[in-house]
Amino acid sequence: MLIGALADIAGVPSQTIRFYERQGLLPEPRRTANGYRTYDDSTLTRVRFIRSAQGAGLTLLEIASVVDLRDHGDVPCAHVATLLHAKLEAVVARQAQLSVLQAELEQLIERSHLLDPAECTDADVCHILAGPQRPRPTI
Repeated sequence: MLIGALADIAGVPSQTIRFYERQGLLPEPRRTANGYRTYDDSTLTRVRFIRSAQGAGLTLLEIASVVDLRDHGDVPCAHVATLLHAKLEAVVARQAQLSVLQAELEQLIERSHLLDPAECTDADVCHILAGPQRPRPTI
């Protein structure tokens, strides 16, 4: 199949296919006599895998490591499981940070309801945020 057909079936733009090729995620396609790229079903399977892996939060570099293992004849399942565990740990940590930020924002909103805008001075810039200095969560 030609690149346009592959892109349509995979649900991605043709440029995405070319990008994946440049990144080494897809094998070099065969070429017709007039230079058109031609692909087989294995390329479609690979593109679908890449999209699925991206949906699971893997980066293209991480996906390349999985593809490289498979291309060298190794079963990448243990490696994928390790990557997914690391992604989950990062998500849990991010959720904890966002929870702290949520509490901080809720406090600031509550504070905003209690303050009179007429009492805000130029030195404060905005007295909602100029209250007692609390450590800010890092995001």
